[in-house]
Amino acid sequence: MKNICIIGSGSWGSALAINLAQKGHNIKIWSFSEEEKNLINNEKRCKFLPEAKIPETVYCTTSFEEAIKDTDIILHITPSKFTRETVKKYKQYVTNQPIVICSKGFEKETLKTLDDVIKEELPNSKIAVLSGPSHAEEVSQNIPTALVVASDHEEVSKMIQEEFMSESLRIYTLKDVKGVELGGALKNIIAFCAGVAAGINLGDNSFAALITRGLKEISALGEALGGDKETFYGLTGLGDLIVTCLSEHSRNRRAGILIGQGKTVEETRKEVGMVIESIDNIEVAYQLGKNLQIEMPILNTVYDILYNGLDPKEAVIYLMSRDKKSEF
Repeated sequence: MKNICIIGSGSWGSALAINLAQKGHNIKIWSFSEEEKNLINNEKRCKFLPEAKIPETVYCTTSFEEAIKDTDIILHITPSKFTRETVKKYKQYVTNQPIVICSKGFEKETLKTLDDVIKEELPNSKIAVLSGPSHAEEVSQNIPTALVVASDHEEVSKMIQEEFMSESLRIYTLKDVKGVELGGALKNIIAFCAGVAAGINLGDNSFAALITRGLKEISALGEALGGDKETFYGLTGLGDLIVTCLSEHSRNRRAGILIGQGKTVEETRKEVGMVIESIDNIEVAYQLGKNLQIEMPILNTVYDILYNGLDPKEAVIYLMSRDKKSEF
């Protein structure tokens, strides 16, 4: 059994804590919030997972030093925009533990993926990325889930696979760190678009077209940024895209629905009540697409909806009326 530190007490951090503690691992969670710490330690609950019960063996602290001391693995699970500042605060306590990135997104200011951010702050650490179609609500209830772990260090991937796999959690390995990370970050954008489509009452045909053409855009940008094409058609690309576009658990889809119904970005953030990675990631992906001169009509259109006042229904007309072309 391993001693595992989880940096982040939100829904995904808590869901993984539940799953890994049930397997017998010793889990310490770091939280920025005294309220969340007390709820986990005293009531064995996570406020974002009302149906879940946290095992008695899970312990939460607001001290980075206490959370990281004597651990074998660090899972980094904070919103992408807080990644660098959080790592800066805890890197002094890291020794030789591998760091597994479980967040999905980019650093907006630099357009960097999170593995690049953490490598800059901890250049000697062994980094892995864990991603795939995995709503925290279902993982916390032991509903069968398949994920992918990728690392440049095969022994790290194999260790995560060995230690995390259970009857309810299946782990596959890959070497394509960049592809796994980009699949997880970019699919949130298409999920947001799916929400907008739902918000203006489009149908199943529209969703099928959006997911298929959205995947084409994700893979084109992902390949240009260093990912393998095959990765985007696996669990961390197509798989995560399906679950995030169609599920009631998806906060990115929920945010898109609210925007489609006419809410502002500020109103949407307030109503969802959790970090919405897609809204931040749309700006990054839009700029990356421009820099690399990649044709991304869906992404460019949703950018215009969010930041240039384009009406969602007009956006659909624009996308459907583009110049004729071959599918491939």
